[in-house]
Amino acid sequence: MAYTSILAVHRLDCSVEYVMDKDKTSRTGAGSASSLEKAVDDARDREKTECGVFESAIGCTLETAYRDMRANKERWGQMDGVQGYHLVQSFAEGELTPELAHRIGLELAERLLHGQYPAVVATHLNTHCLHNHIVWDSVAMDTGRKYRSSARTYYTGVRAESDRLCRQYGLSVIESPESERGKKQYGKWMAEQNGKSTWRTAIRQDVDDAIAASLTWRQFVKALEGQGYELRMQRKYPTLRPPGKERCVRFKTLGKQYTPEAIRMRILYPRRGTKGQAGPRMQYARLRTRGRPVRRLTGLRALYYRYLYELGALPKKPVYPGYAVRQDIRKLDQYVEQMRFLSRHGIDSREQLAEYRKPLLDEIAALTKERHGLYRSAPDSPRIGQITARLKVLRKESRMCGRIEKHSMEIGQRLAEARAEQKKYVEKENRKVLIKLRKDGTPCREIVDRIKKQYPAGCRVELHRMEDPWSPVPAGTKGTVVCVDDAGQLQMQWDNGRTLALVPGTDSFSRIDAPAKKRERAGDAR
Repeated sequence: MAYTSILAVHRLDCSVEYVMDKDKTSRTGAGSASSLEKAVDDARDREKTECGVFESAIGCTLETAYRDMRANKERWGQMDGVQGYHLVQSFAEGELTPELAHRIGLELAERLLHGQYPAVVATHLNTHCLHNHIVWDSVAMDTGRKYRSSARTYYTGVRAESDRLCRQYGLSVIESPESERGKKQYGKWMAEQNGKSTWRTAIRQDVDDAIAASLTWRQFVKALEGQGYELRMQRKYPTLRPPGKERCVRFKTLGKQYTPEAIRMRILYPRRGTKGQAGPRMQYARLRTRGRPVRRLTGLRALYYRYLYELGALPKKPVYPGYAVRQDIRKLDQYVEQMRFLSRHGIDSREQLAEYRKPLLDEIAALTKERHGLYRSAPDSPRIGQITARLKVLRKESRMCGRIEKHSMEIGQRLAEARAEQKKYVEKENRKVLIKLRKDGTPCREIVDRIKKQYPAGCRVELHRMEDPWSPVPAGTKGTVVCVDDAGQLQMQWDNGRTLALVPGTDSFSRIDAPAKKRERAGDAR
């Protein structure tokens, strides 16, 4: 069978060194030549071509092929970039004679280059498979234009012409069941057109399910491994092996949306489920108390707990993360680990964090000094290994303290941005309430039903401002909702004994008994 490969030649230096290095004029060197003169000299290797019987030149002479090619480049001022191309054409063992092989090589060079580029054609006989080497200049002799080579031109030009010549002379060619350009097999294409599932379809469904159930890449990997998949990411093309399959599948062969980069983006920026579809299943982080009574969190722990809640990582009330905090979903595992560190050591403030870190740094300095002394006095002492192991633990905790100090400041800023974002959203929704009124000024049934659902009987609210010129309820007063009347007003029982109603869109108040103390501003005076 005929096999072709083409190699771009980029450099013209080290030519003398290469000519004198006989190890590089072997078959291995021919396939890896990196300069134009190396490729020309290797193709003309007298030992391989039996005293030059099967050597030919096009647009140049054999003895001065490289000088002729270089002079052509200088004439057109094309000394940079790709200097030439080296094509190897191999044939099946015992399929043809050297004379026929050389003739095919010459015809291939004529069809590809059309006599425009200086070239050398040589047939090597030093292996069990006859093969042609064609080396040509990248600059055309008549126009000075450079030869352009790409994957497309290889398959439509070089490979196609080589196969056409081999079939013309009755030689075998490589028949690929699936095109090297990535086209699907006909059977797979027909199956997908008819709506039938293939084994790759099942893989895509499993990957989609893992993405929907994950907030981080680590969770995605664990979800797939839980389904029996084996992932191999430490390679040029990451792969996964389905359960019960012997062969691995590259992620990129599943489609553009299934490359590792695309999957990470789908995890980081998930799309909301359409109507009739379930949204993504949240993965929750559980903070264990080891049977101890749960107390109200304060300081850093409260800050981290709130941020994890906003990220949707707590089972109490998962929410869809806002844009202000969504960018930190990729760091969710780090924040959970930092929260556990704070809970394990009972740290609630940056001062306590600094106090915890100071003895760590002192011990690190002392142990480092001791180890340096042992390196000089007793390099074989087992104490050195003990110190190294201890330093590893201490430095890990010290780095954790440093990250918490840095991240806590960023978290506070992001939470402030999230609250501002949420406030704008609530105010926008309240404006919609004011717009959808009857001609008589009373809210329509749709708005009343919405208010009833948002403020059911028994819920607690806090007043921020009441627009009543006569005797308003003082700001900061808390009360219980008795009901919502047909006009959309909240009938109240205030803690100070008063019963004045609240008017959404006019009075400013918020619900205070929502999970995680989520406060929703109901309206502002206009």
